[in-house]
Amino acid sequence: MAGEQNTATGAKAPVAARSVALWDPVVRLFHWALVLAFFAVWFLGKFGPDQMTLHFYAGYAVGGLVLLRLIWGIIGPAPARFTSFVRGPKAVMAYARHLPARRPSNTLGHNAVGALFVVGILAVLVVQVTTGLIGDPEDYVNTGPLADYVAIETSRTALSLHELLGNLAMIMVIVHIAAIGFYRRWKGEDLVTPMITGKKQIPAETD
Repeated sequence: MAGEQNTATGAKAPVAARSVALWDPVVRLFHWALVLAFFAVWFLGKFGPDQMTLHFYAGYAVGGLVLLRLIWGIIGPAPARFTSFVRGPKAVMAYARHLPARRPSNTLGHNAVGALFVVGILAVLVVQVTTGLIGDPEDYVNTGPLADYVAIETSRTALSLHELLGNLAMIMVIVHIAAIGFYRRWKGEDLVTPMITGKKQIPAETD
């Protein structure tokens, strides 16, 4: 629980907190299912069997989840909609200036900087899935199901991009995990529990 300095005793007086509904079941299911599917597809692609059937299945799961999130970002509850958290450069810079402050942001949803990650990872995964669908390594086994519908040069380029974007996505995920740790240790803000329970604890006076 957050605290404020008691001038009489020097101790921290408790500040009343309230619980607010934040993440709906669809967002929470998407998030944790994507965690599992992403790590499965990445490790299967890097270290899985030569015949990449399981990698393809995990890739289909990632594609389906991303499609769900894109749709839910338009028709879902307010915190899930892109219009509620995607902000312009001015808002991003304003939030970034206060990012080092050692206090919770108490943002009800994705903050302006976090929104960049959400949009960025979804964009990378869209292209990643697309390149996987049309990629053709010429081994007659691991060919993408839509490779026959594009030129062979396009398939080769897609295959190169597929590997590059896979590594980029993993770097983004590592940065995301580090940011969660930063918020927890430095700013005293728990970003994980709300994604499990759907509720967030904030100071009672916070709007």
